[in-house]
Amino acid sequence: MSERFDELVQLMAKLRASDGCPWDRKQTHDSLKPYLLEETYEVLDTIDRKDTGKLREELGDLLLQILFHAQIGTEAGTFTIEEVMRQLAEKLVRRHPHVFGKTEGDPLNPDQVYLRWEQIKHDERKRTGGAESALDGVPQTLPALLRAFQVQARASRVGFDWPHTREGTNQVMDKIEEEVREVRLALTSSTGETQRRVEAEFGDLLFALVNLARFLKVNPEDALRGATNRFTERFQQMEAEASRSGRTLDSMSLAELDALWENAKQKRGTGLSCEA
Repeated sequence: MSERFDELVQLMAKLRASDGCPWDRKQTHDSLKPYLLEETYEVLDTIDRKDTGKLREELGDLLLQILFHAQIGTEAGTFTIEEVMRQLAEKLVRRHPHVFGKTEGDPLNPDQVYLRWEQIKHDERKRTGGAESALDGVPQTLPALLRAFQVQARASRVGFDWPHTREGTNQVMDKIEEEVREVRLALTSSTGETQRRVEAEFGDLLFALVNLARFLKVNPEDALRGATNRFTERFQQMEAEASRSGRTLDSMSLAELDALWENAKQKRGTGLSCEA
């Protein structure tokens, strides 16, 4: 395995060499950002589709991006792939004292391990002079739903949260109903800033829905991606059914479209239905 990894590092260096690939030589950390994001989402897509063969390929493409950045760092004299791996190994040991250190008392459950991990991260930031906000460390570049989820989780850890009980969940749902009412009210506003108010209230509604996802132990990003995937499959089933009858969806009545949608739901299964 070490030989194969060394081969990949050498291939990346060759691609970046003066006699290598012009496109590869031109790239920078900044220019590669969209490709890193794209490859990450392609990995997520194969996981959602449970395509392990394709997952192997996509993980390779993601590894290529890491090697690319490491090679650029090597050329600039800022860091090497060896330093990346060494720092990662040190971090894994440091943040898993229950595995690599002396163990005392009962074994930790996954939730306790996660809380300890976050506390260790917080302590590391303090030692290196970082800011001390409970919300530090949540990247602004995260997808908005995932960022909201992480921000709420951080706030919860310092006690700013509804109680995680049935009553607390009911309070979160009451908050969602309140936000829906405020969206309705914003739509009836006669001020010159109606659209801005609607956007703000809609954002509050989404934020409240993320809170509900957190209480239900659901990742909102995964949930929305799954719902979108189900809608896409059913819509494409509708298109196929319409094509078999020699028609297009835009030529059909709403009643006909509803019938096609219900049929597509039945064919794709309704156990995890998304009413759209």
